[in-house]
Amino acid sequence: MAPASKADKKAAVDAAAWMFNVVTSVGIILVNKALMATYDFSYATTLTGLHFATTTLLALVLRGLGYIQASHLPFPELLKFVFFANFSIVGMNVSLMWNSVGFYQIAKLSMIPVSCLLEVLFDKIRYSRDTKLSIAVVLLGVGVCTITDVSVNAKGFVAAFIAVWSTSLQQYYVHYLQRKYSLSSFNLLGHTAPAQAATLLLIGPFLDYWLTNRRVYTYNYNIVSVTFIILSCTIAVGTNLSQFICIGRFTAVSFQVLGHMKTILVLIMGFFFFGREGLNLQVVLGMVIAVVGMIWYGNASSKPGGKERWNISLPTSRQQKHTSLSEASEHDAKA
Repeated sequence: MAPASKADKKAAVDAAAWMFNVVTSVGIILVNKALMATYDFSYATTLTGLHFATTTLLALVLRGLGYIQASHLPFPELLKFVFFANFSIVGMNVSLMWNSVGFYQIAKLSMIPVSCLLEVLFDKIRYSRDTKLSIAVVLLGVGVCTITDVSVNAKGFVAAFIAVWSTSLQQYYVHYLQRKYSLSSFNLLGHTAPAQAATLLLIGPFLDYWLTNRRVYTYNYNIVSVTFIILSCTIAVGTNLSQFICIGRFTAVSFQVLGHMKTILVLIMGFFFFGREGLNLQVVLGMVIAVVGMIWYGNASSKPGGKERWNISLPTSRQQKHTSLSEASEHDAKA
């Protein structure tokens, strides 16, 4: 009975973490859509910097209250993470500007095979045939849903290439740092958010001016738009935290596969909020295919041999220093 209850508890926590990520991610997409489309606040990089600044403030408050314990992350590791994360944000914004919506979606879909490659190369993960096929079905379904016109140019391809690889590396690195330095999601976010906030708020206004030919300080701020900005920043705290929690629990590939459920939900929410024009037979068919692929992936990857590491796991810094303590911690983690 004990092993079953432990498995049930883990499944419940996984489901809660994933639902937290879905709710905050879909919520911030809808809020940002209203902010940019209705209130013409098109400064995406600066807004992301404000998101991380808000996250930093909350982390400082929680640390002061004792909810976040002191932890260590070497500066070179922090520097690499911020490099990948900021290139991901900038690359996505530039890719969306330079590419058609169709090619932008293809680029986003390609993050799954790239994330798989990173796990194979660095973590020595092996995937079964069913797991690989289920991923292909998810990609097919989301592609049918979202891809319409597809056109590409040289600079757009370069931007998409940078965006895909930097995003995949950033998501892999979240899982890597949490394992290697035994960091909780909030501890890791407490290290990375201040650095991202500082760099994005520094380069954001210049990048946004380059992308939109408009300066952020000339925007006509009013009570409604500022309220939406504050709401966006508030939801972003949950989005950032839930991303770290989910990648820590599911790995980057599973996070990407499950992440496409958010694409389906955004399409459905768009139908309810913005009318029927976005929903047609092609979109419904794609949704059905994608959901079938996600269910298949969940079953295939959880079976023995579906997705497994074929070498010893990465030792953490605490394991290297305190072997006996790490064995006890590992037992607690499995419990």
